[in-house]
Amino acid sequence: MQPAGRGIRRIAGALAAALFGAFVLASGTQPAEAACLSPREARQAVASGEAMRLSAIARRVGGDIVNAQLCEARGGLVYRLAVMRRGGRVATLVVDARSGAVLNR
Repeated sequence: MQPAGRGIRRIAGALAAALFGAFVLASGTQPAEAACLSPREARQAVASGEAMRLSAIARRVGGDIVNAQLCEARGGLVYRLAVMRRGGRVATLVVDARSGAVLNR
C-alpha cells in the first residue's frame, strides 16, 4: 500500500501535465511536439552549453517542476515548464534556456 502523500503527488503530477498540454494548445502556438526538441537533442543542447541544466532552472522557479520541455522559440531555446506551487496550484512558465530568466509569470 502506498503512503497517501505519494498517491496525491502522482495525481497532481498527472493533472499538471494535462493542464500544461491544454495551455500549449490554447496558447495558439504549434503543438509542443512540432517546436520542441527530442530528449536526445535536449541532452546535446545542454552538453554544448546552448541550454542550462534543468536542475539549475529548477532552483529559480519557486516550486516543483512536474513537466518540462526544451523548445525552440523567441530566436533561441526556452524551457516550457509546469510548476507545482504551494497549495497545489500549477503555474505554466516559459524560461530562457541559456540565461535562466523567467520570461512570463
